Amino acid sequence: MPQAPIDVYSWPTPNGHKIHIMLEECGLPYRAHPVNIGKGDQFEAGFLKISPNNKIPAITDPEGPDGKPISLFESGAILVYLAGKTGQLLPAGDRARYEVLQWLMFQMGGVGPMLGQAHHFRLYAPEKIAYAIDRYSNEARRLYGVIDKQLASNRFIAGETYSIADIAIFPWLRSWENQGIVLNEFPHLKKWFEGIAARPAVQRGVKVLADLRQPITGDKEREILFGKTQYAKH
Repeated sequence: MPQAPIDVYSWPTPNGHKIHIMLEECGLPYRAHPVNIGKGDQFEAGFLKISPNNKIPAITDPEGPDGKPISLFESGAILVYLAGKTGQLLPAGDRARYEVLQWLMFQMGGVGPMLGQAHHFRLYAPEKIAYAIDRYSNEARRLYGVIDKQLASNRFIAGETYSIADIAIFPWLRSWENQGIVLNEFPHLKKWFEGIAARPAVQRGVKVLADLRQPITGDKEREILFGKTQYAKH
């Protein structure tokens, strides 16, 4: 019996791309539902039921582990779930599995938050704060250095096998120029990055919903994403 499509509530951001790429790599059927975070769709009651942190992505799988529907938020948790569901991209052996999971946590706790702050202060902050720009640009370079060193002796992020760790990290590095990075300074990372970008499933994944995204230019969008709306009780 064919797998029922997974409903993906998302937007073409690095965290959204993680799940789009994972679904493409695994070959699972899915339906992508746009959640326009610049217009405030993430605060709608229906979305908050499955993503109480008002962040994309979130999924609903009509065929959960017990055969009943399951909803999940947090991109890292969704990657682990989809890997478990399909038996793909997360090793079964304990040692290799924990190697992957530590690098997934590295992305969730470091790469995403720090590069996100670099983007914010370099591109979106209403005033240019030199300390903040330097702080997060330097942290971005440090993180790129950590990844480059890891890739000096490994084909992929967590060893010799492509995994959800690669899928988690790759989308966050696609905007390296906006993060103040010179990619040629990280040759091992650059080689890995180009290899991941060439994968057909990755190319399909980053196109999902991409035609809907517009640059954040208006005050209303900035207020929704970064202002009081974000901190209101929903």
